[in-house]
Amino acid sequence: MTASWIDNQKNLMLFAGRSHPELAEQVAKELDVHVTPQIARDFANGEIFVRFEESVRGSDAFVLQSFPAPLNQWLMEQLIMIDALKRGSAKRITAILPFYPYARQDKKHRGREPISARLVADLLKTAGADRIVTVDLHTDQIQGFFDGPVDHMHAQLQLAEYVRNNYSLDNITVVSPDSGRVRVAEKWADSLDGAPLAFIHKTRDPLVPNQVKSNRVVGSVEGRTCILIDDMIDTGGTIAGAVNVLKEAGAGDVVIAATHGVLSAPAAERLTSCGAREVVVTNTLPITEDKKFPQLTVLSIAPLLARTIREVFENGSVTGLFNGNA
Repeated sequence: MTASWIDNQKNLMLFAGRSHPELAEQVAKELDVHVTPQIARDFANGEIFVRFEESVRGSDAFVLQSFPAPLNQWLMEQLIMIDALKRGSAKRITAILPFYPYARQDKKHRGREPISARLVADLLKTAGADRIVTVDLHTDQIQGFFDGPVDHMHAQLQLAEYVRNNYSLDNITVVSPDSGRVRVAEKWADSLDGAPLAFIHKTRDPLVPNQVKSNRVVGSVEGRTCILIDDMIDTGGTIAGAVNVLKEAGAGDVVIAATHGVLSAPAAERLTSCGAREVVVTNTLPITEDKKFPQLTVLSIAPLLARTIREVFENGSVTGLFNGNA
């Protein structure tokens, strides 16, 4: 064996599905690499075909895929890409899911229901993924569904920094849209110089998806700038209802901050007319023209994903990106 041959020589390669090419290019630019060229097409019956145009043997492969509609198509495409890498002898395969699909189905509410978030983790493992990188899971316990390392990244620092740079912290209250997100709100409050907290007491009918009845505000919000936080905005009904409750309680400006802008119809219409001063999301999902509205601000998650990829590739500390608090 010669000294010039190194057994653990690694080669970072970035791969991306077709769901969010803009984010893939931003991540590639941050890493100063290129997205590995590939052939990807759909057969007439909907089957997906993928072939990479460069050798992947021995590579440290990072497979980026986001999950807008049609979510199931993009999930299948990522699984097929991972399988192609495994069969092409990639050394390690990391699945990057900025938005984890089926994350809301993380437990059974009643009998005879699936736990689809666990199923997604099993599919990724079976396809050949060694590791998962994701951003702001709907619930933290989803990390335990995957039998391997899960790097659970948080967009809070980026969103909070935007708030800090654009709003006075003297009159801010951090508001959780429900009691379940109070712990996340506490982290927000700490990052905003110990801002006071409030939360909205609400009821939800488990038999009716995407519908929430917001009841009342717990905490003092009168005359204050409220930073209303959540992990995702789907149809916008929950968050728009929360804005109305805050306004009725005498709140001043309401700023919505969420990681994932799913923004299914009629979210844009609801958020435009709900009375919020600004809605800040990241681009973990593509924000198409039909989803945009005047109050919307989109921050890029690419720098966070790129730093995470670099730490994983160099066997560094991902937790260090969050001052040891991830």
